[in-house]
Amino acid sequence: MSEVHNDVQAYTLRLELVDEPGELLRSLQPIAEHGGNLLSIFHERGNVTPRGYIPVEVDIEATPDRFDNIVEGLSDAGINVIQAGTERYSERLTIILSGHLIETDLSDTLTQIEATRNATVTDISLSAPAGSINVSSARFQLAAASGATEEVLAAMREIADEKDLQLVEPLTVGGRA
Repeated sequence: MSEVHNDVQAYTLRLELVDEPGELLRSLQPIAEHGGNLLSIFHERGNVTPRGYIPVEVDIEATPDRFDNIVEGLSDAGINVIQAGTERYSERLTIILSGHLIETDLSDTLTQIEATRNATVTDISLSAPAGSINVSSARFQLAAASGATEEVLAAMREIADEKDLQLVEPLTVGGRA
């Protein structure tokens, strides 16, 4: 008898990791062992929490029972779970930014996108054919909270304006991206 996967949900885990080689991999093992499907990882390598750890946000899909087992597995492995819960990242959109992406700090751009709390970057593809000091472009695939596409696009417009970047927005039909 095959298992029914109709109750799979998206969840976000906010973790604090020790700044040592192998810690990110160690934190992902309980997710794999308990059947979680990895959607995205936002590893804030340059930041440190007040307690001296590296903050990491992991978006996964799992059934509620599997999610409970994942959180328990992380705790059993000694991983600091600072937040665990559902997120409604049900809308997908693709945008393109073009300009001096690297010179305007691509890492900061990613941090600003994640700071909207209504979207997470699920994939990025960067093209810098003339080198890092010239114009480059990046394709961002975003997962947005249900009903937040316009808010996410407004945030992307602000980021593009602030950094003097060109933004190519997705075509939307019926209010959905």
